[in-house]
Amino acid sequence: MNDVKLIVDDIKQGNLKPIYFLMGEEPYYIDKISDFIENSVLDESEKGFNQIVMYGRDVSVDEIISSAKRFPMMAEHQVIIVKEAQDLSRSIDKLESYADNPQPSTVLVFNYKYKKLDKRKKVYKAIAKNGLIYESKKLYDNQVGDWIVKVLRGKKFSIEPKASLMLVEFLGTDLSKISNELDKLTSVLSEGTIISPNHIEENIGISKDFNNFELRKAVGNKDVVKSNRIINYFSQNPKNNPLVMTISLLNSFFTQLLMYHGLKDKSKASVARALGINPYFVDDYVSAARNYPMRKVSQIIGILRDADVKSKGVGANQSQADILKELIFRILH
Repeated sequence: MNDVKLIVDDIKQGNLKPIYFLMGEEPYYIDKISDFIENSVLDESEKGFNQIVMYGRDVSVDEIISSAKRFPMMAEHQVIIVKEAQDLSRSIDKLESYADNPQPSTVLVFNYKYKKLDKRKKVYKAIAKNGLIYESKKLYDNQVGDWIVKVLRGKKFSIEPKASLMLVEFLGTDLSKISNELDKLTSVLSEGTIISPNHIEENIGISKDFNNFELRKAVGNKDVVKSNRIINYFSQNPKNNPLVMTISLLNSFFTQLLMYHGLKDKSKASVARALGINPYFVDDYVSAARNYPMRKVSQIIGILRDADVKSKGVGANQSQADILKELIFRILH
């Protein structure tokens, strides 16, 4: 986020680069920077003649270079944005000659999503020398919660840890999806609100009582009744509760629980740091550790692997609901 802010601040101050090569696995920040350039570099009166949006699948690198070499009309700059530029990956090396000597009055933007240039290539070095290369890296699961907190803080909101976890479990690590849902929340709630699980349930439709977080907690506490109630709900709502996600999250939980058993320092701060979790959730691991000794945890990780294989249709002819019920039974007993 800090790198993006620096780039945006530089553009606001009029320090424009002739080439912006935005690449990487996380499209959210690529779109953010590209959209900012598209919306702010030229006035509305200048855009008609001087702003072009191209798509990688429809143009060649030679055509992009030809357009980039043109001079702006009645403006200081022209802006060319190449969206889905990753479709040009086989011919992107042809950009080297232009990158060596780019047109100063052109702002050429490449949205090169889900891929990145090889740093050893001449084209990379030429762009880095005369333009700007930004790599947007995908966040890990345990980083998304902090990202949500920072985004909401910028909007003058805060969020409870459980509510944040509900968003991550339901939406994954797709920052664009999460951002859209945060926009919905902040548009209907008053500034300064602490976003709770109730707000998530009421405005986004994620159940605060029947989700993977609550299942994980119920299983950790060996609460058979609550665990079965949740998996029955999952079975009735399979599209919103895919088995593969439940298995993945339970596997992460028990893998972390195995790590917890091996820790010498079991203070809350130390556990949170070692497991990469919010201190708010440490008590869940303390409780689960009492119910599942290290040997049992190792067995459960094996049980989860079996369930994962079955969920993919290998060696079993069971429904997803039956696989889940069998899985939870084997973990709890």
